[in-house]
Parts: sequence; C-alpha cells; structure tokens
Amino acid sequence: MTDTMLAPGMIVASDSLTILAANVSAEVYMEKYAEPGCEWVAGVVYKMAPVGLRHENIRDYLRDLLRIYFAFNPIGQVRGEPFVMRLPAVPECRREPDLLVVLHNNDKARLTETFLDGPADICIEVVSPGSVSVDHGEKFSEYEKGGVTEYWIVDPLRDECRFYRLNEHNIYVRQPEDAQGNYTTAQLPGLRLNVAALWEARLPNPVEVVAQVQKMLNK
Repeated sequence: MTDTMLAPGMIVASDSLTILAANVSAEVYMEKYAEPGCEWVAGVVYKMAPVGLRHENIRDYLRDLLRIYFAFNPIGQVRGEPFVMRLPAVPECRREPDLLVVLHNNDKARLTETFLDGPADICIEVVSPGSVSVDHGEKFSEYEKGGVTEYWIVDPLRDECRFYRLNEHNIYVRQPEDAQGNYTTAQLPGLRLNVAALWEARLPNPVEVVAQVQKMLNK
C-alpha cells in the first residue's frame, strides 16, 4: 500500500484534526508518522490540534503521580504519547493515549520498544478543545471494545473527570468518587486521585508528589 500525502493543513472541522496522509498502512504509520499527537484510523493519519499549558500541566502531574506510585509500589508502569497502543479487537486504529498504565500481571498485552500490543489496564485522556468528540466518543468505543479495563477522561474544559471500568459484560460503567472527591481503583492499591485538586492553578511538583504518595502508602 502506498501512502497518499494530502495538502498541508487539511482540516476535519468537527474536531480541528489535520489529516496528514491517507491510504497509509499500519506498518508505514509506525515507521513514518508515529510521533506525538499523530494517530491512525482506517488508513488515515490524523494530527491532533496543539494542546494548551493547562492540558500539559495536568498530564505531567498525572504522569509524575503514577511514576512515583510505581516507584514505591512496583506493580506496573506508565507510558505516554508518542507510545502507541494496538488493540487486536480494533485493528483499524492505532491510538496514542495521553497516558497508559500497564500492570505487570497483564497477560492480554505485550509491551514492545515502540508500542503496546494489546489493551492497557488504564488509558487516560486529558481533553482539549480539539479532542472533545474523539475522547468522549470514538476512543470511548474503541477502548471499551478493545478491552481496556479502565478509561479515565480528565476534562479540564468542564472541570470534571469520568472514570469508566469494564463490567462482567465488557461494558464500561461509570465509577464514582468517594465522599472526599477521591477516585480509587483496586488496580492501583492505595492510590487516591483527588479530582478537585486537578483544577488548581498550581499543581504539585515532583518533590511534593513524592510526599503525597508516601503518605498514601504509609511509607
């Protein structure tokens, strides 16, 4: 299959996605286009619109939180874009989640040098103005069908998070926060994510995150 380059700046108006190329095989996408913000759907390579500082700050904080958590509790690891996830149940797509968590006991996925072959245990998407319908729509359906155990939609546009977990029928069911506004999951024992804290103007730096995680885990 030969990829077809399109005119620079061609836009999909619904979500401000730039189409970089069409008629692209999955192999060519991995070789030429798997860079930050580029995803492959049904042979088309899309470039997401640039994200803002708030998006970056929230993503960086969540990455720090999970990395430090795994440093104290080494049961898995966190990866982020441009790391690609391939879902065998959704062969027409290659996505780059903002963050993905892979636990060491995940027997449905294989972590390679450049991509995750199979479903992550947790996918996290931080919503930006150019990704609203993709994060809440297409990716929701793909991650559910593909067997991603949990999908976290972190939406600073609405100052809300939506946490979904597969039930026994492999259907996403929204999970609530507790009375203190913390989200917890059995997949990450001891970790507490305070949702309201994500919308603060200043997020904790890595040194402060270490102290947070130590307190959570009683280290």
